[in-house]
Amino acid sequence: MTETMSGQLKRFDAYAKTLEDFRIRTTSGGFVTIISSIIIFLLIIIELKYYLTIDIIQVLFVDTSRQEKMNITIDIKFPILPCSYLTVDAMDISGDSQTDVSHNLYKTRLDLNGNIIENDIIKVSLKPLPKLNDDNKNITTTTSQCESCYGAESAVHQCCPTCDDVKAAYRIKGWSFDPSGIHQCIREGKNIDIINSNNDDSSTQINEGCRLHGYLEVNKVSGNFHIAPGQSFEQHHIHVHSLRNVRLNMLNTTHYIDELSFGQYFPKQINPLSNTKQIVNLKDNGAVLYHYYVKVVPSTYVFLNQTQLITNQYSVTKHKKIIKNIFDSSDHQIPGIFFTYEISAIMVKFIEQKRSLAHFLTSLCAIIGGVFTVSSLIDAFIYRGSCLLHKKFELGKGT
Repeated sequence: MTETMSGQLKRFDAYAKTLEDFRIRTTSGGFVTIISSIIIFLLIIIELKYYLTIDIIQVLFVDTSRQEKMNITIDIKFPILPCSYLTVDAMDISGDSQTDVSHNLYKTRLDLNGNIIENDIIKVSLKPLPKLNDDNKNITTTTSQCESCYGAESAVHQCCPTCDDVKAAYRIKGWSFDPSGIHQCIREGKNIDIINSNNDDSSTQINEGCRLHGYLEVNKVSGNFHIAPGQSFEQHHIHVHSLRNVRLNMLNTTHYIDELSFGQYFPKQINPLSNTKQIVNLKDNGAVLYHYYVKVVPSTYVFLNQTQLITNQYSVTKHKKIIKNIFDSSDHQIPGIFFTYEISAIMVKFIEQKRSLAHFLTSLCAIIGGVFTVSSLIDAFIYRGSCLLHKKFELGKGT
């Protein structure tokens, strides 16, 4: 009974074997076998590495989240523009300054080689902008230490702990402001005399740079923030920068953006502006406006352990404009760096997943079977060819 079943099963054998005596082993066959085995081994290693990586699936949908705040991380260096010249302002889409911005932005003074001049790090002021045509009651200050306003004390400015507070107090009084003798301005590195653009005296140059670093937490609506020289204020509901006490021949807006991101980093994220630089040519006289138009795309990253990271990625378009005459009243632009950002209505969701084991096993079978099939064809071609050449030589037809 057993022999009968065994005989019936032999009829279905698709892999008929030849006797050992009829098998011929050749040198070329051995070489092809070794090469094919090495190829199989390498392909299996590559496939295994691919299987051990994480598969990331992207899903697009309309953003209906209620996230109200957005973090903007900034790390920008100005190699030849002093910290005392720079002012940071954040505004929303209507043009009003965002007075409820939470931030930790700091200025660090640098020398021309990029080294820190002193360990004192100055926190950037993002208080509501003073309005030039409003009453004094609309201008407020926050004092942590009472210092002299140098004769400009008033009911609003009883103490002036910073150089900006002294400036504001002088502005209310209608007095011209000279920071050279103000202790607060000397301490903050803002003791700059009034020098016009025609003064080429090298002794008046301040050989300093500035690093602006930290983060802004702004409302998640379209808006802009900019870094520009001069004291900023509002006049007739228009955002204005006063270039008083600024050396106009030193407004070189060359800058290095070490980092600019709109949220936390997730794996394989690319921030287009990070590690970029813009260098002003000498023929431009340094006075250049750089405008970056940023499209922010809300993103969610889901890790293997199902934890979610809500963040943003962005694309950017750059625009450069040379300011030939900074006093031209018809051109309401000043040199500086301006970032205008818009929030996309589409959210991208990245989901981490393990790769399929079944797909991995199928790939292994395809590798082994495919390589052995191709190698057998190559071996057969070599063997048949060598046999034909051998017969020709025997018949005296070889050349």
